[in-house]
Amino acid sequence: MTGSRRAVPRGRTSTWPPRPTLDGLDSSSGGACRCSASASAATPAARTSTTGPAPTARTADRTGARGSGVGGGVPAGAHADRPRPPECPTVTVVVPARNEARNLAVVLPRLPAEHQVVIVDGHSDDDTIAAALRARPDAVVVQQTRRGKGNALVCGFAAATGDIVVMFDADGSADPAEIPRFVAALRDGADFAKGSRAVAGGGSEDLTRVRGWGNQALTWLTNLLYRTRYTDLCYGYNAFWRDILPALRLPDHYPAGDRLRWGDGFEIETVLNCRVALAGLRVREVASVELCRLHGVSNLSAPRDGLRVLRTLLTERLRRRGDAARPAAAPAAVAVAACECAARPVDAASSR
Repeated sequence: MTGSRRAVPRGRTSTWPPRPTLDGLDSSSGGACRCSASASAATPAARTSTTGPAPTARTADRTGARGSGVGGGVPAGAHADRPRPPECPTVTVVVPARNEARNLAVVLPRLPAEHQVVIVDGHSDDDTIAAALRARPDAVVVQQTRRGKGNALVCGFAAATGDIVVMFDADGSADPAEIPRFVAALRDGADFAKGSRAVAGGGSEDLTRVRGWGNQALTWLTNLLYRTRYTDLCYGYNAFWRDILPALRLPDHYPAGDRLRWGDGFEIETVLNCRVALAGLRVREVASVELCRLHGVSNLSAPRDGLRVLRTLLTERLRRRGDAARPAAAPAAVAVAACECAARPVDAASSR
């Protein structure tokens, strides 16, 4: 069974496409998903575990728990304005990229052809955009509005039209063959499917011993502060239903400029994990194997990034206490607003 797909002109790029409204999603838009009766079998029970951020989840079975969350029980789909498609959700793969031309030439052809692919260019100095369009002519390419991986992801989330959004690195460390597992976990009742290298079937070809120790310590602290049962905090291969975005209260991608906002940098992945837990969303961990980067050098620094994650954990916890002391904001104030500007096609070379 193949769902319908929104037509995307070949080679389409834009300085910014219209931001889709996150309210009242249209399940007929975005990348189509080929579903079958065996879709749930794509993720064997032995390869996934459910992380329930909740007081009651402490006593629940890891492979079948439905966490009630720090702030109380939130049923799956509670943040949706309409029922989620039960059979064939559409999928958008968001790929932030900066100077990743060589990697994109290898990675993009391996992504499922039926999914919408959104490339978020971080003002690259190489031919990232041209390489992306050669490898995936139907991709939607947008320029991020500020700097940092967090801003790039938020720009991609706003351009996404699928029911499900997959966060996918451009360096070749994520395996496209694992996407059906994430989709199956979401269709099975999760709000957020979190990749884990630590559960049965997961692993890493790139994780150093020092980074591994740091990740274990930060994961332990997260579980203590947020009453979660995560097994792998510092891993960015995740997927989620797009209708939960308003509940996550991520920074808007406007205004553009050089002034960074909280969540614009690499802390975005920790911010997501914290806010998913605090929102009481249902999380299922999916076994994932981290591959080695194909080309280029990683910008990761264990001491610097570890301290950034630690700061993020403490800041998000304090912000939560501050939010609890203030009156609740109106839904419109926390949702990612719809863009009112029209898409302006630009030449691929001029957008570098």
